[in-house]
Amino acid sequence: MPDGQPMTQTPILVDLQALTDAALPEVESLFIQARDSLQAQVSSGGKVSNQALESQQFQAHALAWLATYVEALRQLNAWAGRLTQSGQFGQMEALILQIGFGEYLAQIAGGIPMSQTEFARLSDLGLGYTPSPAAGTLMTRGNTAEARHALVALMRDNHGRATFGATGLDEELEMIRDQFRRYADEKVIPRAHDWHLKDELIPMEVIRELAEMGVFGLTIPESYGGFGLSKASMVVVSEELSRGYIGVGSLGTRSEIAAELILCGGTEEQKQKWLPGLASGEILPTAVFTEPNTGSDLGSLRTRARKNGEDWVITGNKTWITHAARTHVMTVLARSVEGTTDYRGLSLFLAEKTPGTDETPFVDPGLSGGEIEVLGYRGMKEYTVNFDDFRVDGANLLGQVEGQGFKQLMQTFESARIQTGARAIGVAQSALETGMQYAEDRKQFGRSLIEFPRIESKLAMMAVEIMIARQLTYFSAWQKDHDKRCDLEAGMAKLLGARVAWASADNALQIHGGNGFALEYRISRILCDARILNIFEGAAEIQAQVIARRLLE
Repeated sequence: MPDGQPMTQTPILVDLQALTDAALPEVESLFIQARDSLQAQVSSGGKVSNQALESQQFQAHALAWLATYVEALRQLNAWAGRLTQSGQFGQMEALILQIGFGEYLAQIAGGIPMSQTEFARLSDLGLGYTPSPAAGTLMTRGNTAEARHALVALMRDNHGRATFGATGLDEELEMIRDQFRRYADEKVIPRAHDWHLKDELIPMEVIRELAEMGVFGLTIPESYGGFGLSKASMVVVSEELSRGYIGVGSLGTRSEIAAELILCGGTEEQKQKWLPGLASGEILPTAVFTEPNTGSDLGSLRTRARKNGEDWVITGNKTWITHAARTHVMTVLARSVEGTTDYRGLSLFLAEKTPGTDETPFVDPGLSGGEIEVLGYRGMKEYTVNFDDFRVDGANLLGQVEGQGFKQLMQTFESARIQTGARAIGVAQSALETGMQYAEDRKQFGRSLIEFPRIESKLAMMAVEIMIARQLTYFSAWQKDHDKRCDLEAGMAKLLGARVAWASADNALQIHGGNGFALEYRISRILCDARILNIFEGAAEIQAQVIARRLLE
């Protein structure tokens, strides 16, 4: 080990990375067998049958979760390899690696939790698993009480860092992390719970500060007034701000989605008009896609856009629109091609609006709506938005082409899901830090809660799973930054990250006991905030379906 301590003094397995290197190919082989078997059952003439896939939905989702676990272990192993090369692979990192491999291999063998009551088992996919000696060693000796105890002891010594274990990022990204971590600690965490309890919009003062720090123009090219930084930088910023409060971490998401829509699908005139204002924070956008009776089925949207002279008028109802009140532009998905009933008739519009207030959210003619009261994720608020012949400038049809709205929107889903994975990591990290601090401070039976094995176990598994989800999310961002297709990896990062955030928040609340159920304790807010992550940007079931279809194609 780099710190010079012999392995025999710790519960760390001898030749750990040789064990993980040996175990990984066999679960990769399991996935290939599962995929090929299911592919044969749901394909006809070389194409996946929608009807067959629906009838085999449980097996398809089990395949998606198996693939996600395999990719997660692959990225965790790659993380360990990079740290070893850079001399950063210490005892904490080794414990995270062996506990992560031991637990996830055991779950692959015994059942991966898709939800609290649904498990993806190899038997559902017609497979069995006889672990090799390497995998067997990790499964029986990797995630032990002694290993979890050792990890938490190191975490206690290391308390106060933004993460537990080296992340493997370069120096520039770590500098960005430090900057936004300090901001979250100083400006967000002390105030977030009050915003939540009062159901208040995040103050404009915070939005102005984020704008000055470059949050809204992070990945917008310099030629359009942004910083031209990587998606990885966006992930780090979203992660740290969400660690403070998911509402603050999600403010950048609005601009990210709007900017990517315009960059990918807009005309040069539209880019010149909108991107500098989005980058500076002078223009705040909101995404207006979902309708009351469609949910994830965007292809069946009913909101209509019809030509009126040189302009367009929009009529219809939208729901679950985040931060709709005080924004300046809405990216509206509406049906403009007459006679269509599916995604081919949809177009995207950059609909300008006047910012409203908490009391009067919508002030423009033809625009109305109201707040949807929610459990968590309150800082931007959710709204219904009604369009009644709402006028949109003719120049604001995205790309100046009809019928491309669904395709244009799909181009943004990779970035949106990567960022959701990042927000999930931030919420999970917040839960871990909150739960750990309470466990340190709370005394029961003459000692701190953190000294009890079950409490240690919860905290250790939070740290391990957060690192696993973190590496999967970082990898998806790396793929995006290197112009590689990453819809699969982004979907996996979102799927796993959301589950990890919920598990972390739930376990942290359990550590608080009855106090966790009291509104005055911030863990009650973190739990509510964590719950939405498994729903928006594609519910877990939809996400698993998308991953499965992509794998089977």
